[in-house]
Amino acid sequence: MAPHAPAPGEKKLHPIVSALIGGVTGAIEITCTYPTEYTKTVMQLNPEINKQGMIGTIKNTYRDRGILGFYRGYGALLMFSVPKNQVRFGTYTFMQGSVLTERTKTNNFLCGLAAGASEAVLVVTPQETLKTKLIHDKLSENPKYRNVFHGIKTIVQQQGLGGMYKGVVPTLLKQSTNQGVRFVVFEDTSKHLNQFIKYKILVDLLSGGFAGFCSVMFNNPIDVIKTNLQGLDAAKYGGFVGAFNHILATEGPMGFYKGVGPRLARVILDVALTFTIYNQIKRLVMKFV
Repeated sequence: MAPHAPAPGEKKLHPIVSALIGGVTGAIEITCTYPTEYTKTVMQLNPEINKQGMIGTIKNTYRDRGILGFYRGYGALLMFSVPKNQVRFGTYTFMQGSVLTERTKTNNFLCGLAAGASEAVLVVTPQETLKTKLIHDKLSENPKYRNVFHGIKTIVQQQGLGGMYKGVVPTLLKQSTNQGVRFVVFEDTSKHLNQFIKYKILVDLLSGGFAGFCSVMFNNPIDVIKTNLQGLDAAKYGGFVGAFNHILATEGPMGFYKGVGPRLARVILDVALTFTIYNQIKRLVMKFV
């Protein structure tokens, strides 16, 4: 997700300021949307739970663990969400202002790809690995991770630093295409909606939600493969191709769209909120810089 491209003559936002705004945005967004991320991940990791569907999974989680049950693994995502958004928005703003300055759809997509790739390598891969292992661990009969920090310590001790980078290839593919698609769709949709809607906050919400929808439908298969490669049973797949073949053989083509319901719910809300919060804070900041 990326901020609006500056119009000719408009004051440019410094990448560091953009990164700071992104950090605040990330903390607010993840707190609002994490329950849907938890539901999606549980459904992707456990075929039996997946059979219950999204509503059944939500009901059973609430029955067994209450509201706090939807926030298992939340600490891991919150801890990484701030730097993730800082890297994303800082990189995008830098690319747009200093590298690919011409405002074209191709450049918008490339700026988004660069932002997504940067956040994937620096933040998202270890974040997603930890989150997935924590959730998967809680589903086992004998959980071994006491908390986020104990999880990090145990993973690094047993698997080395590389243990935090399981699924780096699908994560890189997912995040780069996420931001490329979302940025192009958001900018294009905003341009059209601004002709009919005078409230910028509504334009941001609608454009962001649609951008999120498009990105999910485009790369959910990558997300499913990534989740399985980062779970506790990752070793049995032997890599990206092995995970792809296993899912196709055991669950068929629709296996690549496991968890698409809760992921759509989370991502549409996520992207809509992120664009809206970011741009609202940015507009406020730009009055003083």
